[in-house]
Amino acid sequence: MKRLRSCLLLALAMTVAAIAITPSTGRAGQPLNNARPGSADAQLKAVLEKIAQTQLDAALDGANQLTSSYPTFRLGHLVRGDLLLARGRPIAEFGNTGHVARERLDELRAEVSVRVRAYSDHPPQGLVPRYLLQFAPAQQHAVVVDASRARVYVYENSNGTPRLVEDYYTTLGKRGIEKEREGDQKTPIGVYEITSKIPGSKLPDLYGWGAFPINYPNAWDRMRGKTGYGIWLHGVPSDTYARAPAASDGCIALANPDIEELSRRVQVGTTPVIIADRVEWIAPDASRTERDLFMRQLETWRTDWESLDTNRYLAHYSRDFRSGSMDIAAWRGHKQRVNTAKTRIKVTLANVSVFRNPGKQGLIAVTFDQDYRSNNLTQQTRKRQYWIEEDGRWKIAYEAPTQGAKLVLPESFPGRS
Repeated sequence: MKRLRSCLLLALAMTVAAIAITPSTGRAGQPLNNARPGSADAQLKAVLEKIAQTQLDAALDGANQLTSSYPTFRLGHLVRGDLLLARGRPIAEFGNTGHVARERLDELRAEVSVRVRAYSDHPPQGLVPRYLLQFAPAQQHAVVVDASRARVYVYENSNGTPRLVEDYYTTLGKRGIEKEREGDQKTPIGVYEITSKIPGSKLPDLYGWGAFPINYPNAWDRMRGKTGYGIWLHGVPSDTYARAPAASDGCIALANPDIEELSRRVQVGTTPVIIADRVEWIAPDASRTERDLFMRQLETWRTDWESLDTNRYLAHYSRDFRSGSMDIAAWRGHKQRVNTAKTRIKVTLANVSVFRNPGKQGLIAVTFDQDYRSNNLTQQTRKRQYWIEEDGRWKIAYEAPTQGAKLVLPESFPGRS
């Protein structure tokens, strides 16, 4: 029995006995670890805890229940197989079978490693992702993907404060993250939004329950010359509960029960999806301070625009600014011509969302409803800006009206040429 325990724990690549059992209260930064009663993650965690406690009969009972509830959960079957095999002889490693291809065993070992890590290596208590600076009032949730943990975190907009409400195991690109070009089989890093919902009945079985396309490449990606298309959050084939942590062509794949649960929190055209290599955590007070500093600068930009002082207004723009085909020189000429015909300008911003882009570069994505009124023009626009850190302050590097995203099939869509 002692040999069984040590072998299993070693094969799981971390000390299962260190799994922290944390109440699922849902406060800001509180780890949940997919604690929905009866979920596959909850049942697997319980089995591993029993192994850690050397309650092997109870562990086997739990594994039997897990595979009965989720018959396509191959990892559950492998754990159950090890428990059965160990009754007759010591096992040498996790997945101690000669009936599964080595590549598939390696995938299952990678899956159990990241799942166990999620049980023991929680998001820091009391902290929130740095990226969620300000929700628009209509944004009910945000999806944050931590590639290093192969985990999707769902945050609720609780009166403007992010509150963790759910998290899921996920599959990402075969070649890692930070997508740069078409066909590189990587998952992008950045701030995106869900653009549509496609039910599984209209898709090949590869996508399971259904899909939520996101707007990669966004305007910032295109400015940086990034290519590729068709990055979706989607389910998995009907004969598979979950795929390996790195198995997609760039999409974000969740178990079908998980993406169905996630769908209840998704608003098409509204819900942001923020994909990070490794989530940066921050105290809520520090996040509010960072937000307030930026919002003051956004407000200064608005009032300087209203002032009709072109130089004050243009001081907010980066030397590398782009808007469509216009660079900063063309933008300056355009604004100087416009202002000569104005006697007054009134600009109102509403439904403002502010999300910091993951990565080393200081980059903030801002989206708002703009109501522009002057002596000779009235116009309402949904606008997006990207602000970068330049010369020690935030400056606008991109600005344009938002555009509806076209539905683009993933590069790996069956039958696509």
